[in-house]
Amino acid sequence: MIEPGELCGFEIRIEDPGIVVVTFNEPERLNGMTQPFKRDLVETLMQCQMEDSVRVVLFTGSGRAFSAGDDISGRAREHESKLVPAIFRGHHNHIGTYEGLRILSQPVNTAIRGLDKLSISAINGVAIQTGLSLALATDFRIAARGARLGSATLRFGLLPDEGGQYLLVQLLGVAGAMDFLMRKRIVDADEALRLGLVHEVVEDEELMDRALELARELANGPQVAMRLLKRSLYNAAEMTFSHSLDEIAAKTPMVDHHEDAREGVAAFRDKREPHFNRWLETE
Repeated sequence: MIEPGELCGFEIRIEDPGIVVVTFNEPERLNGMTQPFKRDLVETLMQCQMEDSVRVVLFTGSGRAFSAGDDISGRAREHESKLVPAIFRGHHNHIGTYEGLRILSQPVNTAIRGLDKLSISAINGVAIQTGLSLALATDFRIAARGARLGSATLRFGLLPDEGGQYLLVQLLGVAGAMDFLMRKRIVDADEALRLGLVHEVVEDEELMDRALELARELANGPQVAMRLLKRSLYNAAEMTFSHSLDEIAAKTPMVDHHEDAREGVAAFRDKREPHFNRWLETE
């Protein structure tokens, strides 16, 4: 059950209708991520996935950063997961790093991309390295005018090991991703919009109002059809046309025979706005 409150490195609040707002809340560390943070976030996303009442997940940061990526400062900190028991973090040798990435770090972005519910990043400040890849894994991205986005892993001699290279290729193509990553580019919000990394740029003080406006628009749409369409869109990016046709044909009966479809047709005939998601209101 999703409960509002503070977890490891972030806090949760719930806005109507069914909008889970996740705010990264360690501004003094530029919302740097740790393994306990990632495990609490993955568990939270699993809960969001399995609760019908959750319609949209909105991520944002506090202070000057959305997230400056993994916390590599080396400074000691009290940081323990509040949702799952402690686990060995790996990274003690070559195979440990491989396992740590696959089992503890990469699941954050796979959980975000795997959500059937739509997700939004409200990028309030710097989004670097894993902070950037997390934002790119969401379905919609709105940037404050003062935000800055980049990978910057090569500045430390590191790799974008949580899927950043894949997400950038999807958005920029191979040539664009090559330029962005190899030249260690960090771009402002307007350049991010020009490149296609974000959908919209707003003034800093308008960011959360606009993000919540978009979240409510999405949350009031027909949730069954939207969740299935999200999956089909991401599947289509990796399928042939014939496979994509078969995939969406298999999903269509769940939509065609759902009460939201009946309501949509009735509203069209009656020349009124549809009232979707009654099935959620009665649960």
